[in-house]
This record gives sequence, structure tokens and C-alpha cells, in this order.
Amino acid sequence: MTTTSDTSDAYGASTPDDVEEGTPVVNSYGGDWDSVVDEVTALSDERIVVNMGPQHPSTHGVLRLVLELDGETVTEARAGIGYLHTGIEKNMEFRTWVQGVTFCTRMDYLTPILNETAYCLAVEKLLGITDQVPERASTIRVMMMELNRMGSHLVALATGGMEMGATTVMTIGFRERERILSIFEMVTGLRMNNNYIRPGGVAQDIPPGCLDKVREALRDMKKGIGELEALLLENPILKGRTVDVGYLDLTGCMALGITGPMLRATGLPHDLRKSNPYCGYETYDFDVATWDTCDAYGRLRVRVNEMHESMKIVEQCVQRLDGPAGPVMVADKKIAWPAQLAVGSDGQGNSLDHIREIMGESMESLIHHFKLVTEGFRVPPGQAYAAVESAKGELGCHAVSDGSTRPYRVHFREPSFNNLQAVAALSEGGQIGDVIVAVASIDPVMGGVDR
Repeated sequence: MTTTSDTSDAYGASTPDDVEEGTPVVNSYGGDWDSVVDEVTALSDERIVVNMGPQHPSTHGVLRLVLELDGETVTEARAGIGYLHTGIEKNMEFRTWVQGVTFCTRMDYLTPILNETAYCLAVEKLLGITDQVPERASTIRVMMMELNRMGSHLVALATGGMEMGATTVMTIGFRERERILSIFEMVTGLRMNNNYIRPGGVAQDIPPGCLDKVREALRDMKKGIGELEALLLENPILKGRTVDVGYLDLTGCMALGITGPMLRATGLPHDLRKSNPYCGYETYDFDVATWDTCDAYGRLRVRVNEMHESMKIVEQCVQRLDGPAGPVMVADKKIAWPAQLAVGSDGQGNSLDHIREIMGESMESLIHHFKLVTEGFRVPPGQAYAAVESAKGELGCHAVSDGSTRPYRVHFREPSFNNLQAVAALSEGGQIGDVIVAVASIDPVMGGVDR
């Protein structure tokens, strides 16, 4: 491009007659414009680097995404974590084995029951009492875990819909989750961070009227999940946002150690409830939900189908629990605290009957109860690993004991932490608007990532 101030250009061409003498004349010449643009784009090293988070309204929790953009295309994506670090694993080293449940339940705050179960299964392995856990306690655990799985998936669908602008999906999802939280409150006294699963069993048996409430909730939830399916599954707008978005095939999942709905959306039916059953899952009739599209849409379909399978399992649990009550904690009284929690007439525990029993039996039983509560039980030296199929994937607990009343080390394999490795693979090469959909399809919870 040349700028001249006389009446002729660089090639000697005359300027138009109506141009006054001395007026600058600009001429563009040389080469095809498309090839020039391509060359400039290839040679340019200018990129825009933006932060999405850690407070962005469309990311899951306090997750920071560092995105390098070329226009609307994401050329590089990195996940920054640690903004919700709580030191849960380290804090557990300074509490008794039973008190550890209070910490680990707060990791993935959408799946507290599953967190507690993984931890307690590892402690029970160390104690050598896995086979002594009463059947009724295992059945209650399974029922609570499956209800918790449904609650987590409902939040995944609700928040994912909200991030794409589907407000009705959000309101329906949270409405159905409320039914589950009301059951949790009835059974454990709390909606979240329940501290209900304990080494050796559960804190207390289900209260009167619980099974009727579960049956009613299942009936209503089948209708509510049906509404979600009608809104989502064949919605052309949603499919346009999710089909072929966040693609990650089986090879990529295996390389990154990804489990859960992300893995099953590639068509691989890997589920610890089937491949390495615990809590008696081998005695339940259910199918492993899979899809074969390897994209965000497939992960949505897996979660929807899993909720139907969870309802089948809960129905079987209700049938098993609908009978004479039995023990919900191991018989060994050196471990079985607090196994006899009861609610008094004022709606709070412990009941006066239970207190009278402890106080009136003997001084030895009172001393034993006091030491068990204050010091806790001792766990033989050793290490154990136990894993459950959480709503996000394989949730494992590695517990190490030095023979004392406190854990020497507790470490969790939290599925959200592993699955977040896929952010780059899911996002790079796509549009910036698809990053939100890709992250939502991972369904990470930062409390578990930053534990």
C-alpha cells in the first residue's frame, strides 16, 4: 500500500480529474486479499488471554479458567484450582475416626452420603469388620446413596440448564431435589453435611413414616424427571448447544483417568456397583446407563438414565426395609458409638430412655461410653483403600492407621479432581460459548477438588 501526494501513483497512473492538486491519494495493490489475510493471521502472535472465574456466574463454584482466544475460538484452556481449599484431609488427622465423618461429608457437598460411605468402608476394612456390618445398615446406606446420586444429577441438570438460559430446567431440577433433601432431613436431621454414615453402620435407624415419605417422593419424582426429559432430550436448541460439544472419546478418558458419566458416555459400562460391588449392590437389580456419543449431550443422557436406575434401586431398598427393625450398627460395643441415638419427645436427642440406660446400668458402662466419645476407638495399624461409585465417578478413600485413635493419613481420590483434567481437551478448538457447556458436562464440585 502506497501513499502519494502528487497526481500520479507509484505505477504512473493519473489521478481522477476531480481530485485537487496536493490531495493525498491512497492506492491498494498487490496480491489477492484473501491470501494477504491468511498470511497476516499465520504470522501474527497476538492472542487474547482472559480469565473466566473464579467468580464467573457461569462456572461451577470457584473454578478459574484461563482461556487463550483467537477471536471466538479457544486456542488454549487451563483450569486454576485451589480457591476453595479447606484442608479437610489434614484436619482429619487431628480428630478421632468417628469425627472424620464430619469433615469428609463436606468435600463434594452435593454427595455427602457417598463421601461418608467411602470413608467408613475404608475404616471398616482397617478394623476388619466389613462382614459384621448389619444387613439393615447396608440397605439404608444403599437407599441414601442412590437418593443422593439423584440429587446430585438433578443439580447438574438444573445448573447446566441455567447456564444455557433454560430457567425452567433449573426450577424443576431444584424442585425435585427438595424432595430428596426433605427425606435426608427426616432421617439424619440435616439436609446436607449429614454425618449419618458411621464406621460399623449408621447413626440411627430410619424414623417412623420414612418409607411412606420415600414412596411418595419417588412417585412425584418420576413425574418431575419426565418433565425434564420432555424439556431437554429432543429439544433442538439444547441439542444444538450440546451435540458434538466437549468431545472426549474412550481413549482420552482412559488416558486421563476419567470415570463416571463422562466415561460411560463413551459407551463403556464401567460402574463400581457392578465391577467391584460394595454394601450388597450385587443383590440389586439395575442396569448401567451408557451412551455412545462422547459429547456433552451423551453425558446428559447418561445422568437422566441413571436417575431412573437409582429409583429402581431405592424401590428395592424400601421393600427390604419394610419389615421388622433390626440392628444398624456392629455388635462390638467398643466401636458401636453412637449407635443408639434416639430422639426424645422434644424432637432432640438423645432420648431420656437412652440416657437412663447408660447412667443406670453401671459405672463401668458410663466410663466406657465417656472414653468412647472423648477418645474414640483404636484402629489396628495398617492401610486400606475403599471406593464407591459416586455421582461424578470413582470416589476412593485411602486410610492409614498407626494404631492410635486418630487417622495417620486419609487421602481421597475425588472424581471431580481427575475429571477436571479434561478441560483443555474438551474446550480447545471450540467456541468460547461452548466452554460453559463443556465444563457443565464434567459437573465438577470444587469442594471435592480443593479438599
